[in-house]
Amino acid sequence: MIDLRSDTLTQPSRAMREAVLGAPVGDDMYGEDSTVIELERRTAELLGHEAGLFVVSGTLSNLLGVFTLVKRGDEVLCDEQAHIVRAESGSHAGLHGITTRTWSSEGTGIVDAARIEAMISPRGGLLTATAAIEVENTHNFGGGNVQPYDNLVAVNELARRHGLGLHLDGARLWNAHIATGIPLAAYGKLFDSVSVCYSKGLGAPVGSVLVSNREAIAKARAQRRALGAAWRQAGVLAAMALYALDNNMARLADDHAGAAEIARQVMDAAPGVIARSPETNIVVMSTGSRPAVEVIAAASERGVAISAVGPTTVRAVANLNVTFDECVAAGKALREVFAR
Repeated sequence: MIDLRSDTLTQPSRAMREAVLGAPVGDDMYGEDSTVIELERRTAELLGHEAGLFVVSGTLSNLLGVFTLVKRGDEVLCDEQAHIVRAESGSHAGLHGITTRTWSSEGTGIVDAARIEAMISPRGGLLTATAAIEVENTHNFGGGNVQPYDNLVAVNELARRHGLGLHLDGARLWNAHIATGIPLAAYGKLFDSVSVCYSKGLGAPVGSVLVSNREAIAKARAQRRALGAAWRQAGVLAAMALYALDNNMARLADDHAGAAEIARQVMDAAPGVIARSPETNIVVMSTGSRPAVEVIAAASERGVAISAVGPTTVRAVANLNVTFDECVAAGKALREVFAR
């Protein structure tokens, strides 16, 4: 089976596993795990921030990042297809009392500062006060689309004018960096907090890092403990993330090429199934009048695993454990499925 359900399914390589053996560890609750400290330091430095916090998942990293910017009873604005509202179990509202209000980008996920500005509610009126804006780059449910850098600059300027916080869900920011060549720090410095994931395209088994200023990270660290998510000897996981950082970044271009090949074959056979060619490693396909589950079953019969991201929408994600030749084979199989 060629498994394209997600890039979270990647398995750590032998070399990544071996990186754990010599890694020094300590109790992270006491701030004594030097491998965790090194991962947090390097990630923050890469993204142009003061400090970092290693956490178990991108969902927790986003939860804590937004928590540092928005107080209970206030709102964060985001895209209607954002991961924080579609795939984080309502945790921002349920755990932190933070409401969300969304804009539509017609399925692309691409931000538009003018559209966001029209939604801002000032503090002191009858409406729930807007405290922050959340952006996703790359945009998962938009098909791995990369946010145009000028759009991000415009959102940054908008937030500064209105005194709003800015959080970046950069779970796949590594992919945006490889696709555009824009430095990670150039992206990171536009935001007050940034979440990046090591267990997707970079292939580590567990973990994300939240970066921000020292005060915000201290607040996030305390809340991480309150949520029961503090680590002990987490250096065994941080060591694999460090290996991923040093060895698996440039190869993300291979995933982008694989996704482009899958999309090319499907688009040739069934125009309209894919709204736009993928920029990174995610291919989102419309199933039209056919239920997504039917298309997934048909793909599975041909040896390809894909996932549903809506009742009539499916996704294929090129990743570290799938070769380019396998992406070619998957493209042929999906071509048959969608040419029906």
